[in-house]
Amino acid sequence: MKLVLDTGACQGYGLCLAAAPALVDLDDSGYAELIGDGSVPTAEQHHAHDAVSSCPARALQVQK
Repeated sequence: MKLVLDTGACQGYGLCLAAAPALVDLDDSGYAELIGDGSVPTAEQHHAHDAVSSCPARALQVQK
């Protein structure tokens, strides 16, 4: 499973960070950036889905 970020769609709400702090961070401008290559460990899969659901800009997706 992989978390994919559309950086052009990100609006900087930061809700993804609250939902998945082990998978997403914010850059110096407050926009989302993935931690690592986007691979989601099994223990973090529910957090990845929460991050996708929480993003009002729909900037995140989960790919299998």
